[in-house]
Amino acid sequence: MLLDVMKNLFRPRSRGLGGATPSAPMPLRLHIGGKTPHPRWKIVNTVPGQHVDYVRSCTDLSIFPEASVAEIYASHVLEHLGYRAELADTLSEFHRVLQPGGMLRASVPDLTTLCSLFLDLASDAPERFEVMRMMFGGQIDSFDFHRVGLDQEFLAGFLASAGFADIQRVTHFGLFDDSSTLIFKGHAISLNLVARKPRN
Repeated sequence: MLLDVMKNLFRPRSRGLGGATPSAPMPLRLHIGGKTPHPRWKIVNTVPGQHVDYVRSCTDLSIFPEASVAEIYASHVLEHLGYRAELADTLSEFHRVLQPGGMLRASVPDLTTLCSLFLDLASDAPERFEVMRMMFGGQIDSFDFHRVGLDQEFLAGFLASAGFADIQRVTHFGLFDDSSTLIFKGHAISLNLVARKPRN
């Protein structure tokens, strides 16, 4: 009897159902503007959808506490924000909810590349029109309008002003098959930047 009590007293108590050790909670990762489900990411979108976890604008992440998000992914989202205040305020909000050391991956149409493609003398009118749509949005609904043109200098400046550091350009993120990988006439049309919230 005493032996059974001693065994129970010193038996490990970190077991879950079925004797399995419970895993740590999965870090919160936000896919801003996403549509395709992924087991590691929660989708935030202004438009309701089957796989959208949070229906809200990226300009308002107030439902997430400070330093509660491990990563944010935003592909072809930031160009939809006004450059006078909305873009800066949104990046500051991203910075607020990210944990120290947390990563932001942001992709936007690269204004430098698009200008070069538009001025390419080898482009015909339909091709130039398609480039114009990439600059100003497809305008298929009230959300699909671009309100700012961004190149690497501009976007890096906005990120730095919001408090981000270690800002780097990458060819691709390797996460989602979306506009960040779009090729037009042999050119990658997206500017893909990675930035971190400093640990200190």
